[in-house]
Amino acid sequence: MGVELSSARNSQENGVEFGTAAGTAEETNALNAAMPANGTDATVTVLSGQRPDEGTWVQEALVAVDEAVYEWVVSSDELKWSENAVSALGFSDISTVLTGRQFGSLLDPDNFTNRYETVINSSQVDEGEGVAFQLQYRMFPRGREDGTAVWVEDTGRWFGGLDGQPDRVIGVLRNVNDRLVREQELNYLSTYDALTGLMNRARLAEALSETITSSEQYRIPCAFMLAGIDNLAMINDAYGFDVADKVIAAVSERLRAAMRTGDSIGRYAGNKFGLILSNCSEQDMEVAARRLLRSVRDQVIDTGAGPVSATISVGGLCLPKHARNSHEAMVRAEEALNSAKLKHRDSFIIYKHSQKRESLRKRNLMFADEIVSALNNRRLTIAYQPIVSTKNEEPALYECLLRLVKPDNEVVSAGNFIPIAEQLGLVRLIDHRVLELAMNTLDESENAQLSLNISGLTASDPRWFANLTAFISAHRECAERLTVEITETVALEDIAESGRFIASLRDLGCKVAIDDFGAGYTSFRNLKMMEVDMVKLDGSFCHQLCENKDNQFFVRTLIELAKNFDLEVVAEHVEEQQDAELLKELGVDYLQGYLYGAASMEKPWLNAEEQSAQQFIAL
Repeated sequence: MGVELSSARNSQENGVEFGTAAGTAEETNALNAAMPANGTDATVTVLSGQRPDEGTWVQEALVAVDEAVYEWVVSSDELKWSENAVSALGFSDISTVLTGRQFGSLLDPDNFTNRYETVINSSQVDEGEGVAFQLQYRMFPRGREDGTAVWVEDTGRWFGGLDGQPDRVIGVLRNVNDRLVREQELNYLSTYDALTGLMNRARLAEALSETITSSEQYRIPCAFMLAGIDNLAMINDAYGFDVADKVIAAVSERLRAAMRTGDSIGRYAGNKFGLILSNCSEQDMEVAARRLLRSVRDQVIDTGAGPVSATISVGGLCLPKHARNSHEAMVRAEEALNSAKLKHRDSFIIYKHSQKRESLRKRNLMFADEIVSALNNRRLTIAYQPIVSTKNEEPALYECLLRLVKPDNEVVSAGNFIPIAEQLGLVRLIDHRVLELAMNTLDESENAQLSLNISGLTASDPRWFANLTAFISAHRECAERLTVEITETVALEDIAESGRFIASLRDLGCKVAIDDFGAGYTSFRNLKMMEVDMVKLDGSFCHQLCENKDNQFFVRTLIELAKNFDLEVVAEHVEEQQDAELLKELGVDYLQGYLYGAASMEKPWLNAEEQSAQQFIAL
């Protein structure tokens, strides 16, 4: 076979001759059977008349995969090894492990099992093909005194004597220490957070589920709380992510130290920690929350880059009173935490059941499904509201207002579902669909003059702008008939970025308007930097304008500010004729509101015959 095994006796004893071709095919096949089925098999075939040096590749293979072959004769306790046993397993001297007893002296006494017990105590009987085994155990290859332990995988087959009981064992021993270390690390990372050493979210959810089950079974109340570090984003900006990580780790230590024995804590999210409190009433939870808030607040955190003062906000709920499973508990704890953060920093809120909130959540879920379905089935459409000129009260352009058509043909206005879409991250998809509809309208109707309002997220979406650019490139004549509206509050969030976006739109040939003008704080400098074409006064100032002197002053100031830059001004939410007349006197250029028409899904710039033709084409 070409595999040299070391032994104090002649290698031809016991019917196996290693290092020659004299071993029988049956014996060689038995050795083949002992090789592990793990992708490192070394199958040896004995051919009649094979020379010893022709099998050296087997020894090379054993060295390559770092495995050692052995034979153990039970009756004499003799143990034989392949020549690479020292390098593969780390024995200090092969002459000290030539019997099963000597080998046994190197094993960890705390092993659950070992080869001797597996073979000798086997309940199976060899019926001629041998009995396979595979096990793992720890050993000290240089002796227990040395203390260097490794894990090995022992794969082999034992053969019985005339009585069928174990008489001879052959197998392969492999060092699997590195693999087990990696497995342990992966197992740790799958359960614990690397930064804090706390349970990760998945394990936290499991522990919470177990606690709720136990609480229901023994009728003992428990609690779940979420603690979130306040203003961690500011720490990131001021000191960097490394310092923020140190703050997270320090807060986790303080929270853990402030908890009772038997309670659990895990890292729920980036700056949030979940705390499971067993045998805890609502009053107990309040006491615990005050202790947790104090543990973080009372002492600054030394980060190495300087001291950082941190606080937390906490939201919690009693279980199983307010949640019957871990998912419900986490969702409701999030609600309580958000309420605490809205209240002020360093505060605690207990979740209270609200039928109104539950109804709103169910309604939101219903609309979420409806939005996705409408996107998939193209049931989002546009309604057009006229914006009339103050010169002749004729429509100068139409604002595109989104509508959702339900399967039963009920039409839902955007105000009922856009806030939900923003929460779910669907608003960008909606804006892409609205852009597509508006572009198709401009392409089909050369008389259409449209105004398109986009969300703040879309204003920074390069894909949306790329789609607009592609369309304008193919339909140059449409650009001058499109006005893109950006809300003032969004524009003011990042003046420089808004300025670049507006400049890009104008380069394409589109006009740009600031919507809800006056809702934010626009200075002369900001208005100049944005270089828009039009401003649309926030409707809350224009509604019933004649009855509100303060709004009249404010509207007059906004109009003067816009006129200083030669910008056109649109007044929104105009419903009364007397308000319209006053707005004209103040210098407004355009009026929009129910006084001049509600939004319609018809295309009002087309006559009846053209409307019918376009509807037929759409069908």
